[in-house]
Amino acid sequence: QVQLVEFGGGLVQAGGSLRLSCAASGRSFGSYYMGWFRQAPGKEREFVAVVSRTGADTLYADSVKGRFTISRDNAKNTGYLQMNSLKPEDTALYYCATKARSGLGSGSGEYDYWGQGTQVTVSS
Repeated sequence: QVQLVEFGGGLVQAGGSLRLSCAASGRSFGSYYMGWFRQAPGKEREFVAVVSRTGADTLYADSVKGRFTISRDNAKNTGYLQMNSLKPEDTALYYCATKARSGLGSGSGEYDYWGQGTQVTVSS
């Protein structure tokens, strides 16, 4: 079992930045891939980014590439999502999730454990 809690959401103006954190407890965080997903009102949950167990490999959705950076600190059992140049269309509930199976997967069904989410609202 892995328990995940997201922090760092809030209200920011377009062009601003936020850093989300995902604190993990339970089984070894470093043995899982970690991803971020988001869900806007009335829309399906969508993939944002994923990072490998060591942090060496990453994958991003085209919509956030070049603006968002995913990272992790296994010693602190924490993952991060640095979000720069935010746009109103980035407004959503952001979730972190972990997967045991190897591979930079973007499908939500691949992920085993999920946090409760943190709200990000970008005003225009």
